[in-house]
Amino acid sequence: MGIGLSEEHEALRESVAGWAERNVPAEVVRAAVAAETEERPGFWAGLAEQGLLGLHLPEEHGGSGYGLLEAAVAIEALAERMAPGPLVPTVLASAAIHASDGKARAELLPGLADGTLTGALALGGGLTGVRDEDGVLTVAGTAEFVLGGAVADVLVLPVATDRGEEWVAVDAAAVTVTPVKSLDLVRGVAKVAADGVAVPAERVLDGLGRARVRALAAIVLGAEAAGVASWCVTAAAEYAKVREQFGRPIGQFQGIKHKLARMLVALEQARATVWDATRAEGDELAYAAAVAGLMAPDAAVQCAKDAIQTFGGIGYTFEHDAHLYYRRALTLRALLGSSAEWAGSVAELALSGVSREMEIDLPEEAESLRAELRAEIAEIAKLEGVAQKRALAEGGFVMPHLPRPWGRDAKPLEQVLIHQELRAAKVRLPAMIIGAWVVPSIAVYGTPEQQERFLPATLSGEMMWCQLFSEPGAGSDLASLQMKAEKVEGGWKLNGQKIWTSLAHHAEWGICIARSNPGKPKHDGITYFLVDMKAPGVTVRPLTEMTGENLFNEVFLDDVFVPDDLVVGEVDDGWRVARNTLSNERVSLSSGSGGTGAAVPDLLGLAGRLGRELTPAERLELAHVVAEAHSINALSLRVTLKQLAGTEPGADASVRKLLSTSHAQHVSECAVSLLGTAGVTAADMKLGDAGYWNRAVLATRAMTIYGGTTEVQLNIIGERMLGLPRDPEPGK
Repeated sequence: MGIGLSEEHEALRESVAGWAERNVPAEVVRAAVAAETEERPGFWAGLAEQGLLGLHLPEEHGGSGYGLLEAAVAIEALAERMAPGPLVPTVLASAAIHASDGKARAELLPGLADGTLTGALALGGGLTGVRDEDGVLTVAGTAEFVLGGAVADVLVLPVATDRGEEWVAVDAAAVTVTPVKSLDLVRGVAKVAADGVAVPAERVLDGLGRARVRALAAIVLGAEAAGVASWCVTAAAEYAKVREQFGRPIGQFQGIKHKLARMLVALEQARATVWDATRAEGDELAYAAAVAGLMAPDAAVQCAKDAIQTFGGIGYTFEHDAHLYYRRALTLRALLGSSAEWAGSVAELALSGVSREMEIDLPEEAESLRAELRAEIAEIAKLEGVAQKRALAEGGFVMPHLPRPWGRDAKPLEQVLIHQELRAAKVRLPAMIIGAWVVPSIAVYGTPEQQERFLPATLSGEMMWCQLFSEPGAGSDLASLQMKAEKVEGGWKLNGQKIWTSLAHHAEWGICIARSNPGKPKHDGITYFLVDMKAPGVTVRPLTEMTGENLFNEVFLDDVFVPDDLVVGEVDDGWRVARNTLSNERVSLSSGSGGTGAAVPDLLGLAGRLGRELTPAERLELAHVVAEAHSINALSLRVTLKQLAGTEPGADASVRKLLSTSHAQHVSECAVSLLGTAGVTAADMKLGDAGYWNRAVLATRAMTIYGGTTEVQLNIIGERMLGLPRDPEPGK
């Protein structure tokens, strides 16, 4: 799945990709590399016939009547083929003209849409203009490094005047265009010189400003950057599957597997931020576009570098295509402006209070369902305390996706509406903590008696649970656990040790996996038990974390009796039940700050209380954290929208999980760096900002460990999303 999400966008992407495969073979790309001068490619008329030049333009001006999102989908697909020619500069120029007011739109857009005209836009300055009494601007100076300038018929240029910066559309024949030897071997840049060129008032693009042009450039060039990154990820992953070294595919080595997984993460962040920028308006457009301008070009450069590293020596040769994508990525970033410049924009907007709310556009039929839910929730809102929590549980609002009576069999649309209406009514769900991971497993695999006994109190937050999974020698490899479960009359006796057990010193019950049949393979012969934490033989010893607090525990089970009716699922088939628990755990841990409070609003609040201006280095660090948060939010919205459409979230969900676990670490680390010498203050939330953030920077180190370490998550992304070979079994 590319930048677009809907079935229509996926069909457009596939159509463009198929067209490009037929019309832009490798020979066409290499011919562009070898050409001494840049020309319109032979497939230019075909691009126009497909309507790809005017996807974003209104029908009244010869376009298809869609928007920048559709243009971005097409640009990404063509970028994957390294398609030569002025598509991107033409789209950027026509988008800028369309964003202006005046007669130039009707005059120029039809030709730019049907391919009879090509366009280019100068992002750099250098031109000045003087206006006479008739409104004619006389323009002089030079604009450098205009993408596609040598083959453009119409040039959109910034001009410094007594009114500030204005934008004009001039005919290429009226100026002097000089090609510049380009780093990008497939598509050129040029200098544009004007010597007293008269620009009539109708060619002055009223209403077009630098901020809007920068936003358009971030979207259009960002979409191309996503296409570059996409090719790099796919090509490198395919190569890693078949290239063998030391007797096995290089994609099986974790160093390569994790590199490729990180590439996919960067690609999906680029896609999500460009996608969101196409949807934004007003101040939010400047914010969303700045994030895309920061993240997408950097993603393309990083993916290209890592692709070359993965290809090894062959990737460094001129004959291989990898360097073409690296050159394209570097060129896009140079044209858009440095990462530091975009980061400065992100920081400035964020510190001034601009943010971006991720709104979901729901279908009209949602309103009748919303009315029903609102009425039901209004009645619950009248209750207080335990009565309210029990009503939420009985109504199926706590985990609405579960089957009735524990949930509401709610489809994604109803889940979204429930979330919105509960928030609007200021009704908070019960804090189930570990129970949120337990309920789905008992609801699916538990007996009716188990469900009746445990689910109501757990859903209302009245029953506290812990998870007895990890062992000293197992860690993330849970299937290698050693706790023994011995069958006795009427039940089982459990013996062994568990560790890193959150809240065990407070929990009433624990979910526990133990080896009930050591003769079976390690993923078999495991049974899932419900353990009374007050039962004889259960010993809980708190572990002091680096914060000085006690959340984790080690738990010893010595001949602990568990009756047969507390086995969940089939005997020896507990791994299936545990996987259900783990999947719910990872979703839960990936949302929010994990209880640390280390989130971007908290960070921005600290920055506002410092009483000083941030240094450029501090603003750069803050911007990267803010942009990461925005990308996670965009990925989350994409996951939700895919679920609403009835499709699998795919890479978006896995990438979001991975980023979310480390995000609170990045927030707290940035905060501590802003504190300066106050960072020596004790990690104690009672000691103001310094104590609060020092506590957070220590506490968040756990987030990339529990719930599946970062390294395990990278393996999952590499193997499940990119199809890389699994790690070999020990001893094989």
